[in-house]
Amino acid sequence: MSEVINEPMKNPYLPYKAEIVEIRDEVKGIRPIKTFKIKLIGRERFDYQSGQGCLISVFGRGESWFTIANSPTRPDLEFSILKTGKVTTKLHEMEVGDVVGIRGPLGRGFPLDEWKGMNIVTIGGGIGQTPLRSIYQYVIDNEKDYGDLTIIYGARTSRDLCYKDELMELIEQGYNVELSIDNPEPDWPYFVGFVPDNLKRIKPDPKDTIAITCGPPIMIKITLGVLKDLGFKEDQIYTTLERRMKCGIGKCGKCKLESVYVCRDGPVFRYDELSALLEKA
Repeated sequence: MSEVINEPMKNPYLPYKAEIVEIRDEVKGIRPIKTFKIKLIGRERFDYQSGQGCLISVFGRGESWFTIANSPTRPDLEFSILKTGKVTTKLHEMEVGDVVGIRGPLGRGFPLDEWKGMNIVTIGGGIGQTPLRSIYQYVIDNEKDYGDLTIIYGARTSRDLCYKDELMELIEQGYNVELSIDNPEPDWPYFVGFVPDNLKRIKPDPKDTIAITCGPPIMIKITLGVLKDLGFKEDQIYTTLERRMKCGIGKCGKCKLESVYVCRDGPVFRYDELSALLEKA
C-alpha cells in the first residue's frame, strides 16, 4: 500500500512520505536557516538532478517549494530552509523523527553532463547558495570529468553564511573558495564587499568556463552584467528562477513568463534563453 501512496509520478498531487533524520542550524538570528536531511519512507531511490526541487508539505499547514540542497551523488535529501512564512515556521519547529510530505523532483536541472571538460564557477549570495552547493558537490565527486572549480559566495555578515563549516573544510582541502561579507568585521580574513565586486576582483577566465549564479534578484542582475563585461557569452552563463516556482507542475500559471512555465521549463535557464524571454515580456 505504501508504494502506491508514495508514487507521485502516477498522481503528481500525491506526495511521498519522508522522515526528518537530521537538522542542522546553518544561520541563527532574526532570519534563521536550517538544513533538514530527510529519508523517504517506503522508497529506496529518488533520482533527481542538481537544480531541481520539491514541494515539501507540513500536513495540516501547507506546502512550499524548496531546491534540493545536496548533490544526487550524496545520500538522502537535504533542504536548506529560511524561516519566512507559516510553512517554513512550522518546519523550523519540527524535530528529528517527524514526517513531512514531498512532491518531486520537479523542474529542469543544470545540464552537468553537457559541462564535462569545462571549468565551473559558482557565484552565490545568501540562501541562493543552495542550488549551487548541489553543483559544487557534484563536481567534487566527479573531479576527473571537469576542469577547475571556483566557488564565489557572500552574505551580509559572517553569521549569515550558509554551509560555513563545509566551505572552510574545502578551503583547507585546497579548493578555490572565495568568500565575502558586505561590511567589515573584526578578524574577517576574506573579501569585504558585495558578491559582484568580489567577482570583478577575481576575474575568472571565460575560456572553457561555465558560470552559474543564484542569490537575491539584484545580485543576480548585477552579476550577469559583470560576467558579460568579463567576456562570458550568454550561452556560458546559467541562473535559476526558483523564486517564481509555485505549483511545480504548470497548472496554476503563476510562474508563467511569456510562453514558458518556470516550474515546468525551468527553474534553470541559460542566460540567452532568459534574455530572449525578458525581451518579449
